[in-house]
Amino acid sequence: MASHIVGYPRMGPKRELKFALESFWDGKSSAEDLQKVAADLRSSIWKQMAGAGIKYIPSNTFSFYDQLLDATATLGAVPPRYGWTGGEIGFDTYFSMARGNATVPAMEMTKWFDTNYHFIVPELGPDVNFTYASHKAVDEYKEAKALGVDTIPVLVGPVTYLLLSKPAKGVEKSFSLLSLLPKVLAVYKEVIADLKAAGASWIQFDEPTLVLDLESHKLQAFTDAYAELAPALSDLNVLVETYFADIPAEAYKTLTSLNGVTAYGFDLVRGTHTLDLIKGGFPSGKYLFAGVVDGRNIWANDLAASLTTLQGLEGIVGKDKLVVSTSSSLLHTAVDLVNETKLDDEIKSWLAFAAQKIVEVNALAKALSGNKDVAFFSANAAAQASRKSSPRVTNEAVQKAAAALKGSDHRRATNVSARLDAQQKKLNLPILPTTTIGSFPQTVELRRVRREFKANKISEEEYVKSIKEEIRKVVELQEELDIDVLVHGEPERNDMVEYFGEQLSGFAFTVNGWVQSYGSRCVKPPIIYGDVSRPKPMTVFWSSLAQSFTKRPMKGMLTGPVTILNWSFVRNDQPRSETTYQIALAIKDEVEDLEKAGITVIQIDEAALREGLPLRKSEQAHYLDWAVHAFRITNVGVQDTTQIHTHMCYSNFNDIIHSIIDMDADVITIENSRSDEKLLSVFREGVKYGAGIGPGVYDIHSPRIPPTEEIADRINKMLAVLEKNILWVNPDCGLKTRKYTEVKPALTNMVAAAKLIRNELAK
Repeated sequence: MASHIVGYPRMGPKRELKFALESFWDGKSSAEDLQKVAADLRSSIWKQMAGAGIKYIPSNTFSFYDQLLDATATLGAVPPRYGWTGGEIGFDTYFSMARGNATVPAMEMTKWFDTNYHFIVPELGPDVNFTYASHKAVDEYKEAKALGVDTIPVLVGPVTYLLLSKPAKGVEKSFSLLSLLPKVLAVYKEVIADLKAAGASWIQFDEPTLVLDLESHKLQAFTDAYAELAPALSDLNVLVETYFADIPAEAYKTLTSLNGVTAYGFDLVRGTHTLDLIKGGFPSGKYLFAGVVDGRNIWANDLAASLTTLQGLEGIVGKDKLVVSTSSSLLHTAVDLVNETKLDDEIKSWLAFAAQKIVEVNALAKALSGNKDVAFFSANAAAQASRKSSPRVTNEAVQKAAAALKGSDHRRATNVSARLDAQQKKLNLPILPTTTIGSFPQTVELRRVRREFKANKISEEEYVKSIKEEIRKVVELQEELDIDVLVHGEPERNDMVEYFGEQLSGFAFTVNGWVQSYGSRCVKPPIIYGDVSRPKPMTVFWSSLAQSFTKRPMKGMLTGPVTILNWSFVRNDQPRSETTYQIALAIKDEVEDLEKAGITVIQIDEAALREGLPLRKSEQAHYLDWAVHAFRITNVGVQDTTQIHTHMCYSNFNDIIHSIIDMDADVITIENSRSDEKLLSVFREGVKYGAGIGPGVYDIHSPRIPPTEEIADRINKMLAVLEKNILWVNPDCGLKTRKYTEVKPALTNMVAAAKLIRNELAK
């Protein structure tokens, strides 16, 4: 019985790649140093899988930034602004596309399906000259082979690549990206030929777009693509991998009829209905890669249940054609539980990170072939039972309070325009008020103070004094820059979710449970293992302190319930909606305490609202209903004069704009600059938005400092579709990852642009 891993985290168990990348970007280390760290990581991952007994080990799932960007490099689809003139694509061009540089902006970044991972969106048009410009897939296959490990090279599938692309600037939005398929396939054929020549016997194409609700012409593109590739793929075993959801019946039919494909991979954790399709008919003689070990969450697999599922599948596809796999790449989980020294033994026994999932996959494969590790299965069964019966998981009062929410709508009593009038009388803001999203740069010194306080190396008094001083500096800087609505900069916070989770019951935390979000940016999702409640106020002290330093309005900064849910590893023993309602009640208590403390502007970030949207349309309305309801619960009790803001990150919002309106926030700030002002098109199409809105005027994920004229131009584009009395001026996102040398000039230019336009409007 065989085992397979779809993909593996790249950052390393202790974020080795992150530190190597940032050192290289800062000019402190060489390209050779970076390559050495990368090669060591790849080698250790391949050897780890081989040592655990995995038969089908992936290669080319490592990336210096993003796998879609790697595919763009392979295809030589570099936008002209980066000045690439041909040849093998090097770090300069590659990282300029990812991060921008002093003269040109980065490519757009957006969420990878419904995860918190961001990919770099390819920019394509009829004039793109596709050319084989990165040999990474072949190089890494050969690298593994030299270490004695025969791998399956993994490529982003050609149709998925095109479906996730966008028309380049200046290209008609109606341009058919799929019309580029023949040109793209010509390069894929070269890559395949190289892989065959290097000795590859298998190849994996990741085609996750097959789980979406695709129109017939898009499904036809899969049929056409694989028919075209079939001669090139002869003598190879070909796996087409899907993940993240059930595959629709029509897509299943298309996939299992593809020319030249010998194996199909399915997510059987999130895609439970896919089992019915397999039972209804599976092509004879083909391999089924059964994704029964969760690639998205960190709970230990219920081995007994998975074994039962696999035994049922064995009867359908045959013993020799069933391969035990993960439900998706393990990119979305933490790396290795071994590095968790502070989790208590009980909770630790309930968990499996990527390294442990490899062992689970292989244990299931061995059990299927009659070599069951009885001790391993018994320990797993004991952990499953312990989690079900542990008293720390359940809080009856919390469950009752959450259950009582369902019958009511929870809306503020007054409509948004009346509230905005009441707020304006109190706040007296200019038109085009300026603000930032919340965080300010986290300096080395600041991180040191937090680290030392956590390690009990400095007293609480010393810690409070340092944080207080940092807040004072941030407030003074904003006053000096003449920003209208201030923030305290969040110096006391490590992460916008972890900070709150640490103060709520029902959460556990890791030391090294890092997951890549984009580039070198990693997050450490908390683990929600039990019912959630708020023992005491979480932010009131710091927000009140910050307000005491200024007469300008100071925003209270909170993370919303849906974002806390979507950016955590969530318990899988109750519906996600139940957990969200529990978190919403905790945030509601905090909002009301902030208001009592005199904070009149409160931002409840729902950065991840769109991210949690199910991929299948049939499931979206239900999600949006409870997600939007949870947000409204948080602020239903405040006065009209208290202004509620929310913020949303990189995503395509146009299809959920009515749900965003239904959230009934007073002001929403939203990513806009890096997606080529895509958001504004929804207002051009006639959607009426009466609340305050701040589409981001510059991209904070790039070190580039935008000139005043560029920001003013962006504001004018917004004014073409939005009323001046509802428009706010702000960056795309928080400033935590930037340096003060970038933040000060960028905010100076932002405020100057707002004043420039104000003066023009006053004429």
